[in-house]
Amino acid sequence: ASTTANTVVLILGFIATVDRIKADGEEKGGDKSEETTKEVISRPNWALSGAAFGSLMFLTHWIFGEISLVSRWTVSGHPDRGPDPNPYGGTVLLSLSQGVLLSLSSISRSIGWHFVGAASAAGLLFLQTEGAFISGNVLAIYTMSLWLHLTGQLVSSGTPGKALGTAMLFYLLEIFFCVWCTAFKFVPGGVYTRERSYLLLGGIMFFMVLGTFHGPRNSFDSALQAKRSHKSSFKIYDKYIKLLLCLLVGVGLLGLGLRYKSYQKKLDKEQPVKRDFSAMIWSFRFAYDNRGWPSFERTADLLNQTGADFITILESDASKPYLGNNDLTMWLGEKLGFYTDFGPCTRDHTWGILVLSRYPIMNSEHHLLPSPEGEIAPAISMTVNISGRPVDFVVTHFGNEEDDLDRKLQAVYVSELLKHSSEQVVFLGYITSSPGSRDYLQLIQNGKVQDIDSTDPDRWCEYIMYRGLIRLGYARISHAGLSDTEVQIAKFSIPGDSAAYVDNSRIITDPNQVSKEIHFSSRFGSYKVGHNYEQIHHFHMSTPKYFTPNDWTKY
Repeated sequence: ASTTANTVVLILGFIATVDRIKADGEEKGGDKSEETTKEVISRPNWALSGAAFGSLMFLTHWIFGEISLVSRWTVSGHPDRGPDPNPYGGTVLLSLSQGVLLSLSSISRSIGWHFVGAASAAGLLFLQTEGAFISGNVLAIYTMSLWLHLTGQLVSSGTPGKALGTAMLFYLLEIFFCVWCTAFKFVPGGVYTRERSYLLLGGIMFFMVLGTFHGPRNSFDSALQAKRSHKSSFKIYDKYIKLLLCLLVGVGLLGLGLRYKSYQKKLDKEQPVKRDFSAMIWSFRFAYDNRGWPSFERTADLLNQTGADFITILESDASKPYLGNNDLTMWLGEKLGFYTDFGPCTRDHTWGILVLSRYPIMNSEHHLLPSPEGEIAPAISMTVNISGRPVDFVVTHFGNEEDDLDRKLQAVYVSELLKHSSEQVVFLGYITSSPGSRDYLQLIQNGKVQDIDSTDPDRWCEYIMYRGLIRLGYARISHAGLSDTEVQIAKFSIPGDSAAYVDNSRIITDPNQVSKEIHFSSRFGSYKVGHNYEQIHHFHMSTPKYFTPNDWTKY
């Protein structure tokens, strides 16, 4: 049904566009009086007006389509991670509304104002945290201040069909360029667009400035002056615009405030003091299931049902226009009441990696792994305060199988992170290599960690490794069509004396032989051999497994 509706809309849109372009041509035909000819000559060029308007639409969608986007362009690691989307996203909302008010003036014709816009765009791309965030707010004011003028240029071009068609063409081309900047490995000509968002933003600014100044100056100013000549009606018009803006901004800020208060209340909830914790890894695919439908609520339900204390989710950065401009980190954090780390910022051109933690994050560092051939691989190293005991975590997503050099360099880099981590460390990674492979051994041997279950040979992507902890359990849960990747989860205990402890080495599969406190959720069924092909989340691949001491008789 959805495909049919999209097809109908596309056909109708195509027919309407062709009709308007044809009508534009017919209107130009016939004899023209001298006065009409002068009027046509004084109109803005439809091609430039369309290019400027399409670029303005894309810029608004790209960076301001959701108020959290500016924060996600500038985020860094804990504790100095930069302004959070909530509550600081409210300043973006205020900046956008201020830009709308400025659009009623003639500031868009000021050369100095365009220099301010260019400087703010550069600041958003190249400054860090607070500096980039402030630049993003200035860019928001600048962007909205152009809407009225560039819309006027488009309408007064005399050929709205051609002008709007050109605008949509530029919008789509810029969308594709945005995709090419990150997905360069899988698209033709990607070598020329790799990580070159600055070219895209620079081109957008160029077309907007060109569209602002190319037309006759009096086309916009005279229209604004005509409205002001009717002072009483203009004042009423101006008054209602400001009232409407105040209402919209007020509702938006109220909503942010309520969400912030609710989230803080969840974080302030006291967690039980315990030495056991669970860690989970899963590839999210940007919150779209295998049929292409959004999976926010189902994902939150799944994560909640696992009972995991620490969660890393791969391919999570949907803060891009072609992925919905969704802030999955903020949404899941608020939904589950977990502390969050967004991972490398959106402008770093990765597909994203996020962390959700039931316990406070003490510090974290974002890494862009060596990727000379393939897509940019992200990683996070962090320390989490689990009931007063600091535990390190390293989470990552390696490059693709065909990028052998990338994976080799990435394994070396991450193994160094692991080697220099504290005595207690957990690795959760997607390394696109089989057990016993070069990259696997690099992590194990140089990183000085051990596999959660070295007897499990049927793995390729997701791995859990650790050091300085006592393993308690390990499970693999089928994806049920929610993604194309299974969930892996492990349970650990923090030893009382890190210098004198013995890890569990015996594997058992009967949960009745271990304490209920370390059982995995019965929501996912029981021990199952082989793949689970049913469309339900269920344990599979000979899990869950539990680990006990060699001399164990009764837990």
